[in-house]
Amino acid sequence: MEFTLSEEQLMIQQAAKDFAQNELLPGVIERDDSQKFPKELIQKMGELGFMGMMVDEKYGGSGLGTLSYVLAMEELSKVDASASVIVSVNNSLVCWGLETFGTEAQKEKYLTRLSTGEIIGAFCLSEPEAGSDATSQKTTAIDKGDHYVVNGTKNWITNGSSAEVYLVIAQTDVEKGHRGINALIVEKGMEGFEIGPKENKLGIRGSDTHSLLFTDVKVPKENRIGEDGFGFKFAMKTLAGGRIGIAAQALGIAAGAYELSKKYSKERKAFGTEIANHQAIAFKLADMHTKIQAARHLVYQAACDKDSGEDYTLSGAMAKLYASEVAMETAVEAVQIHGGNGFVKDYHVERLMRDAKITQIYEGTSEIQKIVISRSILKD
Repeated sequence: MEFTLSEEQLMIQQAAKDFAQNELLPGVIERDDSQKFPKELIQKMGELGFMGMMVDEKYGGSGLGTLSYVLAMEELSKVDASASVIVSVNNSLVCWGLETFGTEAQKEKYLTRLSTGEIIGAFCLSEPEAGSDATSQKTTAIDKGDHYVVNGTKNWITNGSSAEVYLVIAQTDVEKGHRGINALIVEKGMEGFEIGPKENKLGIRGSDTHSLLFTDVKVPKENRIGEDGFGFKFAMKTLAGGRIGIAAQALGIAAGAYELSKKYSKERKAFGTEIANHQAIAFKLADMHTKIQAARHLVYQAACDKDSGEDYTLSGAMAKLYASEVAMETAVEAVQIHGGNGFVKDYHVERLMRDAKITQIYEGTSEIQKIVISRSILKD
């Protein structure tokens, strides 16, 4: 399938590329080393419309489609996956979830600020004993009439300490299993809500990942998203779209590693000529380019399916699975092409390699994607 980008989409792609090169690239190594959250850069991305790309303009968003969002994610991820995952969570999980399933009051109170980047959000599903098995929620939200009392722990939460709004998945009725789970909006500062330790991560070190602790946190009933028991469906539907954002992130990491490798191979000389002239290197670049193009088509197809109202469960899972594998493989090869320099931070590819790994894990591991894909193709 041929993807012809509109003039508007090309402008968005270029705007994201310019921002990545001019704003994200300077200081990206330092932010990775020090695990520094890019607060000022997130605010700038909010001003440019990147924090609420798919949100309706009446709520302060850019009113764009998923494909435009994917184009921006790809360009940002070529340079700084830490920044792009912050964009992904805010767009795919928090803003989309609220706009699609939230009440008008919830949208007016939270979405209008989230979509402009004035504040950012976090999506809280994973727990110490509930990663891939999302049905095994231990965090509870006990119904007390006009409010819920939340107790439990959430793990590996992106934007953990920087968010102001948290979408928390919790069990209200254990006997009902996944049909007894709710999604609640929790605000930073609510009594009993604490930010736990920051994770010292292999990659995406510029994003802040924390555990969250809930001790008798009172959450008003009006902060529940959807009907009673809708929480698990909310999480799965939201994650299905979130996978497209992470697939775009993985695509960007792969493309960034490839572009750096191609440039380096034309400059670095060995045995009297540029290493690009050696078949061992040229064939690596050929494989990288081919797989990236294949991944790009899968990612764009999933985005187009979502934009056209088609079921994107299968296409999103395939895009996420393949793009994340290509990201990891390409980044490893990029380090190899750079040789000893690839092991040095100044050349960026070692960071891309570290960043690539998480794309095979979060928002559904590669193994979970294969479950989703196999169930989809075998159900008929």
